[in-house]
Amino acid sequence: MRLGQKLIGFVLAVAAALQGARADTELAYPPLLKPAVQEAKAARLAADLLSRYHYKAVPLDDALSGKVFDQYLKSLDPEKLYFLQSDIDRLAVDRNRLDDAILTEDLRAPFAIFNLYERRAVERMAFARSLLAKGFDFERNETLMIDRKDQPWPATEADSLELWRKRVKNDWLRLKLAGQDDAAIRKVLDKRYDNAARRLGKISSADAFQAFMNAYTTAIEPHTNYLGPRAAENFDIAMRLSLVGIGAVLTEIDGYITIRELVAGGPASVSGQLKVGDRIVGVGQGAAGPMEDVVGWRLDDTVALIRGTMASTVRLDVLPADGGPDASIKTVVLVRNTITVQDSAAKAKVYSVTTGEGKRLVGVITLPSFYEDVAAMQKGDKDYRSAARDVARLLLDLKAQKVEAVLMDLRNNGGGSLREAVELTGLFLGKVPVVQTRDAKGDITVAKNVDTGLAWSGPLGVLINRGSASASEIFAAAVQDYGRGLVIGEPSFGKGTVQTVASLDRIARNATPVFGDLKMTVAQFFRVNGGTTQLRGVTPDIRYPASGDEAQFGESSYGNALPWTRIKAADYASVGDISTQLPRLLAWHESRVRRDRDYQGLLEDVAKAQDLRKNNVISLNEGVRRKERAAQEKRLAAMLGGAETGTTPGTESALADDGLQFNERKLDKDLAARKTRDAVNDVLLNEAVNILSDSVALREGKSQMSASASATRPVVVKALLGKGSSDQ
Repeated sequence: MRLGQKLIGFVLAVAAALQGARADTELAYPPLLKPAVQEAKAARLAADLLSRYHYKAVPLDDALSGKVFDQYLKSLDPEKLYFLQSDIDRLAVDRNRLDDAILTEDLRAPFAIFNLYERRAVERMAFARSLLAKGFDFERNETLMIDRKDQPWPATEADSLELWRKRVKNDWLRLKLAGQDDAAIRKVLDKRYDNAARRLGKISSADAFQAFMNAYTTAIEPHTNYLGPRAAENFDIAMRLSLVGIGAVLTEIDGYITIRELVAGGPASVSGQLKVGDRIVGVGQGAAGPMEDVVGWRLDDTVALIRGTMASTVRLDVLPADGGPDASIKTVVLVRNTITVQDSAAKAKVYSVTTGEGKRLVGVITLPSFYEDVAAMQKGDKDYRSAARDVARLLLDLKAQKVEAVLMDLRNNGGGSLREAVELTGLFLGKVPVVQTRDAKGDITVAKNVDTGLAWSGPLGVLINRGSASASEIFAAAVQDYGRGLVIGEPSFGKGTVQTVASLDRIARNATPVFGDLKMTVAQFFRVNGGTTQLRGVTPDIRYPASGDEAQFGESSYGNALPWTRIKAADYASVGDISTQLPRLLAWHESRVRRDRDYQGLLEDVAKAQDLRKNNVISLNEGVRRKERAAQEKRLAAMLGGAETGTTPGTESALADDGLQFNERKLDKDLAARKTRDAVNDVLLNEAVNILSDSVALREGKSQMSASASATRPVVVKALLGKGSSDQ
């Protein structure tokens, strides 16, 4: 029997049976999707490129087909909520034939899988809506598993419906805990499930094709993606930075639109109210427009809702990344804007640290990205903006301020220009090799700084976190390998690969774009010591507690990321050795933070977030959930210095949907106060400044650490901009 015929017959049989068996429910099944001719040709062309030019060249054979099959099901049904085990068993007939589907330009089999997914999803939404009329008994001791990725698919239809009953019950209970009455809850949830079903009907064959192609590309390596014509256009807009929006890179995780990256200088980053991992559950237009529930929405539809005209207002209802299932939803108001190079420019502050011998000045340079105004440079503008140029100016200003040490703050710096990373390294190391690159052929090139001279030879520190990636990791790794300074913070992201974008239409010489683009990995970065920043990232010399879930964010969160490996070291020589300082610096650091109330509060926050992630079940008993919320409020009050948060039922500020106005209790105000205090009093930055001050003391042969951070904070003396030295 020809490829996919059995599978196609199975899907059609299921469709016919369901139509007949469920006619009384009036399910609005979407029409069966069929592949277009140009999609099959685009798949074949992409396969040719990936097999020949990808850094990890993998032949498209039965082995890869099995991985694509698994990745495809995972992308469609990551939480095992829609398909039944019997569906998976039937679909597996083509597990090792998806390679043939691409090579023979016959995509009926992957489309049949997608069509079955759509039908199952429509059924689940219909069942969810049917439960709302009766309501639920919240005195029963039931639990719901939060993360089902590692669980099997439901064995029977009854098992699937029981799973969905508990999910709907939890959705209802969340709103009930927010103080809503039954009528309001029914309205919110009915619209949520109905909208989800309606969106399924709007899915096109291009959407299904892109889902399958990304299952293929990411089965090879996580940073390789297929971009259909619509996605390719959006990618081009983003690369030109002409998109008016909030400045956030979004992804879909477990049904939630999740912030993957904050663009330096964008409204989201500047607000200080959002961070990587936050989940967007509602989007509202203007100051008072109705809030649209986007739970379960498609990524591109949510992005389209967030975009808008310049200077317009958008409101986001957000579930914080470090919050549990009952975390308070906060509303963030942002004004859309176009992001420019100036918005992400380097800035500096001078901190005064109290020591046993008096005051010590430490300069902190915050660099949001490794930017470069390429257009101005190509026009011959001698004063074009770039990260290295701006930091060089700031270092001159800091010298004039007579600082004794410099800290480069690269937290949440996702990278940028490789040339800027090399030249910035040169400001602290001179004309030296900075990073090695190996391409798909195995050829290795060494990037050496030849343009910038040494601008700072004094004590140096680099502050990083999980959001520090790519060019940030290159800089931090070079500082560490040369023994030039201290690296402080969390292990970095671990992205040590290089991608390029190929236009399939350009290769095929199509006058009209119909094939889309292919973003694929073509090279890998290596440190001068021969190791790589890939997967493991840069491990700090003095490590802070992880603020997020490393299993969810960072290169190691991808199951098929390229492995860590090593090549021959470059020809380089260390310029220093901080290893002799580390024992004393660590001892002083630990002694100081033990007495730092804010730092200890941060440790408690981290521990609590980790406990929430480990506990993979949630109670569906209202009394149990209210006790858990009361305990959270009590703990929050203690962290806020004894402020009364109250334990009134319904303290959560819940999602405002369909124009319904929900209560905002004192707990939400206290949470906002805590966030504001943390924004002003950057605990981790302050401690990094103190550590660097200690390093200066050791270099001077002194034996007394900087004053206890709980008693004396570094005091900002002056803030500097990237160009000139105007006060800010």
